[in-house]
Amino acid sequence: MAPSLAQQAGSGLPGGRELVLDRRGRHVRVLEGGREVRRFPVAVGRPGWETPVGRFAVLELVRDPVWEHPATGQKVPPGPRNPLGSRWIGFHRDCQGRRGFNGRDYLVVEGCVSAGFHGTPNRESVGQAVSHGCVRLFDEDARELFDLVSIGTPVTVLP
Repeated sequence: MAPSLAQQAGSGLPGGRELVLDRRGRHVRVLEGGREVRRFPVAVGRPGWETPVGRFAVLELVRDPVWEHPATGQKVPPGPRNPLGSRWIGFHRDCQGRRGFNGRDYLVVEGCVSAGFHGTPNRESVGQAVSHGCVRLFDEDARELFDLVSIGTPVTVLP
């Protein structure tokens, strides 16, 4: 029988750093050599827009990202009003498109969507299931996490 994701988490390269996101517990752990070195509270995807479960790797790291609304294409430059905060750590890309109710509107997103860790100016959302699949952190935590990972860092997302 194949090991579960929970059993696989912590099985990264010996001495290597990895991230384990617990969607139910709403926290991400930074592991080094299988030992927890840091833990951060997070917000995860809302019902219908769940953060994807599985094994991934950090694909991109962006300081002061520009946010583009996935349905309208409207762009928000870096700064205090940017929904991504000051850091973006992408770990998942899906080009199947998405559609679903976001709590206010029915959204249809054509093309590729990404999921990642990022800061948020909406501090009260951390600890909730409110995003469109991304993982929100307090912005100061997103900056710290950004400095702890690199391209290729393994990411395990537990249910």
